[in-house]
Amino acid sequence: MKRIPLLLILGLAAAACGPRWLESEADGYRLITQKRGAALGVSTAPLLTRNGRVFKDLNRNGELDIYEDWRQPARKRAEDLAAQLSIEEIAGLMLYSGHQSVSADTITARQREFLEKDNLRAVLVTSVASPEVAARWNNRVQAFVEGLGHGIPANNSSDPRNESRATAEFNAGSGGQISLWPTPLGLAATFDPAIVRTFGMIASSEYRALGIATALSPQIDLATEPRWSRFNGTFGEDPELDIEMARAYVEGFQTTEGTSDGWGGRSVNAMVKHWPSGGPEEGGRDAHYSYGKYAVYPGDNFQMHLRPFTEGAFRIQGGTRSASAVMPYYTISYGADPSGRNVGNSYNHFLISGLLREIHGFDGVVCTDWNITKDNRAVEAFDGKCWGVENLTEAQRHFEAILAGVDQFGGNNDKGPVLEAYAMWVSEYGEKSARERFEQSAVRLLLNSFRTGLFENPYTDPVLAAKVVGNAGFMEAGYGAQRRSVVMLKNRGAALQGLNSHLLEPFHETAPDARADEPAPAPVSTVYLPKRRYPAGRGMFGFGGSNPERIDWPVDTALVKRYFDWADDPAEADFALVFIDGPDGGSGYDVRDRERGGNGYVPISLQYRPYKAEYARPVSIAGGDPKESFTNRSYRGKTVTTANESDLDLVLDTRKKMGDKPVVVCVRLTKPFVPAEIEPAADVLFVHFGVQNQVLLDLAGRLCEPAGLLPMQLPADMRTVEEQAEDVPHDMRPYTDSEGRSYDFAYGLDWGGVIDDARVRKYRK
Repeated sequence: MKRIPLLLILGLAAAACGPRWLESEADGYRLITQKRGAALGVSTAPLLTRNGRVFKDLNRNGELDIYEDWRQPARKRAEDLAAQLSIEEIAGLMLYSGHQSVSADTITARQREFLEKDNLRAVLVTSVASPEVAARWNNRVQAFVEGLGHGIPANNSSDPRNESRATAEFNAGSGGQISLWPTPLGLAATFDPAIVRTFGMIASSEYRALGIATALSPQIDLATEPRWSRFNGTFGEDPELDIEMARAYVEGFQTTEGTSDGWGGRSVNAMVKHWPSGGPEEGGRDAHYSYGKYAVYPGDNFQMHLRPFTEGAFRIQGGTRSASAVMPYYTISYGADPSGRNVGNSYNHFLISGLLREIHGFDGVVCTDWNITKDNRAVEAFDGKCWGVENLTEAQRHFEAILAGVDQFGGNNDKGPVLEAYAMWVSEYGEKSARERFEQSAVRLLLNSFRTGLFENPYTDPVLAAKVVGNAGFMEAGYGAQRRSVVMLKNRGAALQGLNSHLLEPFHETAPDARADEPAPAPVSTVYLPKRRYPAGRGMFGFGGSNPERIDWPVDTALVKRYFDWADDPAEADFALVFIDGPDGGSGYDVRDRERGGNGYVPISLQYRPYKAEYARPVSIAGGDPKESFTNRSYRGKTVTTANESDLDLVLDTRKKMGDKPVVVCVRLTKPFVPAEIEPAADVLFVHFGVQNQVLLDLAGRLCEPAGLLPMQLPADMRTVEEQAEDVPHDMRPYTDSEGRSYDFAYGLDWGGVIDDARVRKYRK
C-alpha cells in the first residue's frame, strides 16, 4: 500500500484552523505548495512548521534560523547565514567551477569532490545532452548539496547559449533544444532594445527550466577597436546604443513580474562583463593571451567605456535596479590607475574598490574571469592569465585580488589558495578584519541565491523543461529577431525585384495563402550556388578541436531547392547566391615571426588580400612581459595573409561566370571588414552576424523586409583602421560604395531604399 505522506495528513487536518499546504512527488524531490507562502522544493532536509506555514531546516538544528525563513528580507537572510559559516565554507562560495559539460543526469566523481570537499556552489554549465537531462542533473546536484552543511543550493550558470546555428532549420509550430537568437552584435543591429528585453525574458525562462540561475552575460564592452576578436559578443561601438541594450538585457533576465522588488523564481542573475571594458585592446589583440594583455587609451577616452555599466547595467528600470554581478576583463587597463600600477583589472584596487565600488556604488558580486590566478607558460599559450602579477604565487594572487575587492574566482575548483589568502590577511591585518572581509563577500554571493529563490526551491521539473525550452513560440520569436538583424548594404538596380516573385510579390511579412481566383504564380527563379572552400583552423581561443580544410556547399542544398530551382551551370541561372565569411586576419601574433628573429607581433587584417602594415604606429603604447626582452610590440612594415582569401576569389569568380545577371553576396561578420574588395562585384550585399541560413534565403526570396542597421562603421581601407584610436568610437573613414552610399554606423537598406526611421534618427551620429 502506498504510504500517505505525514505532511499531507497534517496539512489536511489543519484545514479548519489555518493555512494549508500540499505535497507532491517530483523528480527526486518533493514539491510543497502552501497558501500565502513560498513553494518549497525539498529532498533530504527536515521541515519545520510555524503558525501553519512550512520551512526547510537546512542546517538541521531544529530551529527556524533567519536564513531559513522565507518571510525575511534577502539581505538579512544572507547576513545571518554568512555569520554562521566557517571560513572553509566561505572559501567554497568564493570558487567558480571550471566548465562542466552535462552529458548525463548523474553527478561525476569530480563534481562531488568540489561540491563536498571544496564547498563550491557556483557551477558553470556548458553543453547539455537535452533539457530533460539538464533538469535531472540539476536536481541530483541540488539534492546532494542540500544534505551538506548549511544546505546551500548550487547556483548553476551559463555563458550565452541561445545564439543561432547556421544549419538549424526553422519550422513554424515546431520547437528545438533551445530558442535561437542573433548574437549580441546581431541584436545590436536591430537597434531595438524591446527585442533585447524580450530575448532576456525568454532566455531566462529557458535557463530556469534547465536549472540555471546565473547568466555570464551580457558582454557590454564598448567595441571601439574594430580588429578585436570578441567584437561579435558586444553591442557594437556606440555608447548610447550599448547603454540601452545593456539595460534591456539585464532587465529581461533579472525581472520576475509581479514581485515587489523584481526578484523571484523566474529571475536569472546577470553578470555583466567586462569591467572596465575590454574593447580598446592595442592592435586588436585579445587578452586571453599574454600578447594581448594591454588595453590602451590613445584618445584619452577611458570614462566613455564605463558608461554602458554605470548608465546602463547599473541603472535598469525594473525593480532589481542593477545587474547583480560584474566580471572584470583579463586586460591591464594601461595607465588607467592614477597610482601608475599596471596589473590585470581583477588585481587593481583602484578599478575595483575605488572606481567600481566607492565611486559608482556597486555592491554586487565581482567575479574574476577564468584562470587569472594560474601560471602562464608562454606568450602565445592559452593557459593562466596572471597579467602583471606573474611573479607571485597562486595563493598570493588570490590575496591580491581579494585586497582589490574581488569576491569570487572564475575557473578555480580548489579552496586551498583561498584559505591561504585568508591566512595572509590574518597575518597582515588580524583575524577580525579577515573574517569581516570574507563575510562581506559571502553576503554578496548568498544574496544572488536568496533573491532568485534557490533556497526555497532550486529544483526543476524535467517534463516542464522539455515543454519550455525551445518551445514553438520562443523559436518563432528568436527567428523573427534574426530576420531583423540582417543588414542589406547594397541593392543595385533593385536586383531582386522581379526575381523570386513566386515566393512573394509585393512584400508581406508572411506569404499569403494561394486562392483559386488569384493569377498563376510567376515562374520559379533559378539560382546558382557555388561551393565554398573552408580553410583549416581551430575554434575560438583554441576550443573545439582542429577543422581540416574542405570544399563544401555553404547551405543545405535541399533547403535551397525549397526556395528556388537549382542550376549547376551559371549560364542556366537567373541569379547567384554566394555565402562567405568576413576576412580571417589572424590574432596579431605569429610564433614563426619570432622564430625568424622578429618580436612575434604581426598585423590583424580586415581585408582579404595580403596586407602590409605601412601605417601602424612605430612604437606600441604598451608592452612588456616577463617572457619578453623588449617592450615595443609594434608590427609596422610586416605583412599578414588572410586565412580565407579564397572567399574573395569565390565572389570574383562568380561575378565573372554570371556576366550581367545578379550576384547576391551574404557575408557573415564577427567584426568590421573592408568591403572594397567584394562590393563592386555584388549587386546585392547582405551582412549578418550569425543567423540561420534559412533567414538569408528568406531575404533572397523577398519573404521578409531587410531591417538591420550597421552597429559599427565599415572602414574604407586598412589605413583608417591603423590610424583610428583603440578607445574612440566612430573615428574611421567609412567605405563609400559604387552607389555613393557610405557604410557608416546606423546605415542599412530596406526594399525601398535607405532606412530613415525613428531608430536611425535617434542613434545616427
